[in-house]
Amino acid sequence: MIVSAARGVAGTMVRSTTCRLASCVIAAALAAIFGQPGPEAGAEETWIDLTHAFDGETIFWPTEKGFLFEAGNNGPTPKGYYYAANRFASAEHGGTHLDAPRHFSAVGQASDEIPIDRFVGEAVVIDVTDSCATNAVYELSTNDLVAWEEEHHRQLVDVIVLLKTGWSSRWPDRKAYLGTDLRGPEGVAKLRFPGLAPEAAKWLAEQRRVKAVGIDTASIDHGPSTHFVSHQVLCGSNIPVFENVAGLDGLPATGAFVVALPMKIAGGSGGPLRIVARLP
Repeated sequence: MIVSAARGVAGTMVRSTTCRLASCVIAAALAAIFGQPGPEAGAEETWIDLTHAFDGETIFWPTEKGFLFEAGNNGPTPKGYYYAANRFASAEHGGTHLDAPRHFSAVGQASDEIPIDRFVGEAVVIDVTDSCATNAVYELSTNDLVAWEEEHHRQLVDVIVLLKTGWSSRWPDRKAYLGTDLRGPEGVAKLRFPGLAPEAAKWLAEQRRVKAVGIDTASIDHGPSTHFVSHQVLCGSNIPVFENVAGLDGLPATGAFVVALPMKIAGGSGGPLRIVARLP
């Protein structure tokens, strides 16, 4: 989903002035806090939603129940106003979500302990869709990371790294996305999708300084993984992971500004994530 919003445009002079002022404040804050220039007053911004909606089709790990939504008694009230209140239940890890370091590290940061600046910043997109198109269990390698740096003449430092495999286009077809529609342990054994190779995860953790790593598949480790070493490496270095990211086709290789805010679950190992990007 792509949304364009004109900054500083409103129906009244007061509202217009307020919007222009807010735009200037945002611009100054982004530049000062995150080293990213904000838009000038009156400029048009384009934001992209990188989040799969949560509903009955949301894909979860084969051993999880999925997203459960219970509609309330929604409608007009005896007092004449409309009222709606629903209930939902969900595992921490499903749909577009955060893997907090605690997910694979006993001493890693829990969801509510991760510094906010790890969720906000410039995104770089590393595109391996061609490799994944011919190998459904492709593991993005250190060579892929180095090749990206050489092409773009910069290192992967102080950025949110997003790995684009092309798998998002398969959502919400469970069998196409996961490689199987089986449930339970039998389903886990049949998983087939790309991921990040453990040696590449180690290289990012030890040789570079990244804010977070995201991917458009169900796991940062590829489907056949049994020990989830890339999870262990990244979580052991307190690097947050975003999984089931959507919409990476709409992002350039560099320059997009990402905001990825998860549900703040005290002591959580992860949680639902709303991730959006502002195009440069």
